[in-house]
Amino acid sequence: MRKFIPGNLTIILSGLILFLFSCTPESCLEETNAFGKAFFYLSKTNKPTSPDSLTLYGINMDTSKIYFKSIKVQPALIPLNTATAKCIYIIKINGITDTLYLAYTSYPHLVSKECGYAFYHNLISDSLTYTTNIIDSIDIRKNTITTINEENIRIFY
Repeated sequence: MRKFIPGNLTIILSGLILFLFSCTPESCLEETNAFGKAFFYLSKTNKPTSPDSLTLYGINMDTSKIYFKSIKVQPALIPLNTATAKCIYIIKINGITDTLYLAYTSYPHLVSKECGYAFYHNLISDSLTYTTNIIDSIDIRKNTITTINEENIRIFY
């Protein structure tokens, strides 16, 4: 004599087995945008000091304003365009405007299987130019811009 398992219980057990052995997509928990990290320093003291007000936007970029009258920004995250080899930024520190020209090379870097690729950049040091209305000097600390939170540029004002 055979015992039959009720139909509802068979469906529930089948669903539970499928759920336990199904593929679950892993989510990406890593950063995939490589921003240039610019830290601000007072030129008189050489100490890190956030500006009272920061406005930053790129010329001919998708993002019209990256920062708009932002208070106490440290560091400023500067996006670079992977489609071009240079970017021009208008930077206003404490109400005084300067222009910043960055040239770089970009290359893809595999972050992980789940996250895919991120574009890393190498700054070309000798091509860095800027106006000096409020900016005293700019020092490139690390040429390679990655997703790691490390200082790339020091802006002395």
